[in-house]
This record gives sequence, C-alpha cells and structure tokens, in this order.
Amino acid sequence: MLQQAAMTESKAKTEMVTGADLLLEALEKEKVEVIFGYPGGAVLPIYDKLYDSKILHVLPRHEQGGIHAAEGYARISGKPGVVIATSGPGATNIVTGLTDAMMDSLPLVVFTGQVQTSVIGSDAFQEADVLGITTPITKYNYQVRSIEDIPRIVKEAFYIATSGRPGPVLIDIPKDIAASVSKPPEEQEIKLPGYQPTVQPNYLQIRKLSEAVSRARKPVILAGAGVLLAQASNELKEYAEQQQLPVIHTLLGLGGFPADHRLFVGLAGMHGCYASNMGLSECDLLINIGARFDDRLTGNLQFFAPQATVAHIDIDPAEIGKNVPTAIPVVADAKEALKELIKQNGKPPAHLEWLEQIHKWQVEYPYHYGESDTLKPQKVLEMLYEKTAGDAIVVTDVGQHQMWAAQYYQFKKANRWVTSGGLGTMGFGLPASVGAQLADPDRCVIAVLGDGGFQMSTQELTVIKELNLPIKIAIFNNLSLGMVRQWQEIFYDKRYSHSKIPIQPSFVKLAEAYGIKGYEINNAEEADVLFEEVLNSREPVLLDIRIDPDENVYPMIAPGKGLHEMVGVKP
Repeated sequence: MLQQAAMTESKAKTEMVTGADLLLEALEKEKVEVIFGYPGGAVLPIYDKLYDSKILHVLPRHEQGGIHAAEGYARISGKPGVVIATSGPGATNIVTGLTDAMMDSLPLVVFTGQVQTSVIGSDAFQEADVLGITTPITKYNYQVRSIEDIPRIVKEAFYIATSGRPGPVLIDIPKDIAASVSKPPEEQEIKLPGYQPTVQPNYLQIRKLSEAVSRARKPVILAGAGVLLAQASNELKEYAEQQQLPVIHTLLGLGGFPADHRLFVGLAGMHGCYASNMGLSECDLLINIGARFDDRLTGNLQFFAPQATVAHIDIDPAEIGKNVPTAIPVVADAKEALKELIKQNGKPPAHLEWLEQIHKWQVEYPYHYGESDTLKPQKVLEMLYEKTAGDAIVVTDVGQHQMWAAQYYQFKKANRWVTSGGLGTMGFGLPASVGAQLADPDRCVIAVLGDGGFQMSTQELTVIKELNLPIKIAIFNNLSLGMVRQWQEIFYDKRYSHSKIPIQPSFVKLAEAYGIKGYEINNAEEADVLFEEVLNSREPVLLDIRIDPDENVYPMIAPGKGLHEMVGVKP
C-alpha cells in the first residue's frame, strides 16, 4: 500500500499542467474566496480553468467597477481583493482603481492578461505596456516570463500586498504563458531580502514617547487608517483610556475609535469639526498613529500644530517626516507600537484643563444645519444612523454626501466605513458596496452616493441584482456636482460652469429596469417611513433622496488657510 501511494504521488508530480492550472492552484492555496474579473482574449486560458473552479467569480460590468469592488472587499474583510482583467483596454481600465488602492493602502492582487511573449513590444492588438503604466501606482509589479515562476510570483504577491504597509500588487501574464504546459515546479519559500518591513518598534523611541506623554499638558492622538489596517482598534482604546488621551480621527481612520466614547473628539481636516481642528492647532504633543499628514488634513502646513512636539508611528518609514517635521519617529506596526506603549504604563499627563477645553469646544461649536422646507442631507444621515443603531457598513462615493456621512454618521466600530480618501474617485461608491457586502454578507450595507458619482458606475446595478445583494442605495440628489458647485459658489463668484445637472434619468425607473425596487423621497416624513421599511429587508433597494440643492458642507477650511481659520462655524 505504501509503495502504491508513493507511485501515485510520483505520478501526480509528473502530470503536465498549464500556467492557468498553476495560477488557480496558487489562488486556492492563498484561500481566495472571490475574484472580481472581466474576461477577454488574453485571459481566456485562465477563464477556461475558472469554469471548473469553486472560487466565486463576480463579473462587473466595467473593469473599473471590478477593482473598486475588490477595494471594498479588502477594506471590510482585511483580506486582499483579487482582480482579473484582460490585456490592453482591460488593463488600462483598472489604472484608476490601482491608484486609489495605492493611495489608501489597500491590499489587492491584480492579474492582467498580456499578448503572447513573441509579439510583446510590437504594438500587437490590445497590447499595452502594463508594467510601465502601473509601476508608479503599485507597491510592486511582475511580468511572468516562465510558467515555472507562477507559483512563486503569486505567493510573493500576496505577501507583499498584505505585509508592511498594504498596497496593490500587479501580475502581468502573457497569454502563451498561461496556456503553456509544464511539469509542476517545486514549491519555493519566499525570499525577498530587499523587502523586510519593520514591525516591532524601537524600545528607546517608545520610551521617549511615553515620557513625552507624561510631560505633556495638551496631548492629542491623531488616528489614521493605519490603526484599522493593523487591527489595532482595541489597543488604541486601551492606551487612550490608560493615559486619558483625546482621540482625533482622519477621514479614513473613522471607526478606529468609538465615536460615542468620552475621549473621542471627532473628524479633523478640511470639513472636520471645530474641536478637532482646534485641538490639533493648540496641542503641545501630537501622536500620529497611522496617518500620512495629507494636505486635506493639515491645511496650510505653516499653521499646522505650531506648538506641538510631533510623534509619528507608521509602518512606512517614507511617511515619517515627509510632510511634518517629526521629533519622535516610531517605525512599526501600529498594533505592536500600541502594545508596547500600554506596557510602559507611564504616568498620565496632568491635562485636566485641556480635556475640559476640548469638551467645551465640542459643546459650543458642534456640527450644525438650518431648518427649511427642503430635505436636509444632514438630517437624512442622522436618521440612517438612528435606524441602524450605527452598526451598518456605510460606503460612499466622493463629494458633499461623503463629507456629510463622515460628519453625521457616528462610527462606533471598526470596519464599518468605506470611502475613497486619497484619490477621491467618483464612481467608487456603488461597486465598492458590492465588495463590502460580499465581505460581510449579513450586515446592512448602505451606499451613500451623489447623483453625479452614481451615474459614473450605474451599470454595476446589474451585479447587485444578479447576486441579490441587499444593498441600500441612497442617492443624495441635488441635481448637481455638489462639491464643485459649492466651490464655484464660494470661490468663483457663483459662476456655475457645468456643475449643475438639471436633466437626469428617473433613478427610480432606472432601478426598476434593473429589477431593483426604487423609491423617491422628498421630505423627512417619507424618509422615516421608507427607512423603517427597507433597511431591514434582504433585497436591494434604491432611494432617490431629493435634498436641498443649495446646501453646503460646513465647517470648511479654504485652500491656503490653517486649521484654525475655519468658516461656517456657528455656536
């Protein structure tokens, strides 16, 4: 029997396999659950093998929709989103998604088909220089030149995408490599001597930071998406409570600290709350955990945290000191750094007056909006929060509705917020909600969209219907490109150049054309009744919510101004 088993194993090792076989086997070893892909000539050998695969394949109606769906899946699940696109236009259609994922540190593994190796460089039909195009917008990219390299490259790609600072990795596979035949290669260990992310913090720097906290009189924590990516929300809460440190969030960091906690201050930046922006402006110790000090957060750097000693915890050393001079650099995984800070159990700062000041700012200068006969978008977000008890996954597109959602929907738990931050990609929200729902099938997913962004990816309604995903699509319809209109109103003397969209399809009828229920909402009473009815249903629903077309997002920091120079702040 032993001899027979050995013979069977030996025979298996000598059986010939295609490159596509090796690719699917490698994906199964990585425990891939879902692939977002669009077939085409250069990837047909791969799709032929996918025909028999148990991995769920989701067919977006545009490659850009597929990669945004993979981003939503990665954001909620913490697992890498996997994408397949064909050569040429298939590959170039995912460039925006790669850039978006690169800027927001989302782990993706993307496979593109390529023309056969014998004609690469000859301007063959549907050929594009994918490596050249994607080098600046991926964490790393490969072009497979030998079938034997496929298992190793796939293994490395998943490791690179998910370790250190996460990001997208692309693998370009020529058609003849995917179709060629070989004996199964020997399994290889990952050996990347030039890529060794620093995970554990330097003890001396941790000690230095702990001592700085004890001396501070006006300390704050600035928590970014790095907290969520490191799954460090519990450690952040424990450390903030141990030292009684107020916590301010970046846009992408929302949910990393409970919004209903007494130490939570709020969102900071261009449309952040008064208390957060003044906290950053007047603090004497700023502890940045997993944020990159982007310009929408800092405003004019000349006025940013002028009195503060800056400590920066980040797994990417390139971010430390890039935009803001840093006195205490800590290169490490956010979770590991917080664990070490908790172990220090340093003496909490004497900062009662500072905590009282922050609380006073919160009470005196909250977010606000006026009352009118029209439906206010802020009121809609408050109602959605109340109806879902703050436990829904909120996915947004980009624009005014995105900022209102960040301001008025209180995120009490991690992995409930999906948005395009760094790139600000219109059309992101609807397909990203598909990935988010697949990542967490039992949770209510609300796609908060603008009428402009929705029309950039409307075709993905087909995917929602096909998979019967119970996504609630809430279109905040103000008949315009709202944020563009707001800037034209404030900075361009109300010269509304091509920002208003008075002619639109009936979104309700459009939803019905896709086999999805649709409703129009014109006032708070209608919203209250419909929200009660649809939010707990297990089918997709589209809501065309007609909001006040002249409503703007406040507070706001104008370009070139500091965080302390907010407009639209009212007691």
